[in-house]
Amino acid sequence: MGLLRSIIVLGSAVSAVNAFAPSSPSISSSRFSTSLDAEAQIQFVRGLQEKVVPDIKLTRARDGSSGTATFNFNNPNVFDASTASFGEITGLFLIDDEGEMSTNDVNASFTNGKPQSIECLYVMNSPEEWDRFMRFMERYGEANGLGFNKA
Repeated sequence: MGLLRSIIVLGSAVSAVNAFAPSSPSISSSRFSTSLDAEAQIQFVRGLQEKVVPDIKLTRARDGSSGTATFNFNNPNVFDASTASFGEITGLFLIDDEGEMSTNDVNASFTNGKPQSIECLYVMNSPEEWDRFMRFMERYGEANGLGFNKA
């Protein structure tokens, strides 16, 4: 059943531009195996789970050889004064039961000297990296109410 789920995710990922965005669940999770239901999380500081759900935009080369994911976080909790003791932002860490993916391409936006948002770019250089990212996003989406919408 896990292979069937991977095929369904891969089939959904073939178009050139896609996005994950908050939405009401349109696909019943009972149609899929629960073997991938482990919680996925995003961190900017190791050990501190980011509670703000980002807007995520995906691009993929027509031949499927590479792709990018752009994450936009508005007022992430990593900016809260109460989280300062955890340390500084060291990257974007995508963590699930398969392991961790990360990027250091993390940029903060400021308004009137106060941090407002974070934008991160995660680059996938192979079809295998794309498939791995999509498995993470399926887990993260299920845990946070995100839906997959073709652009």
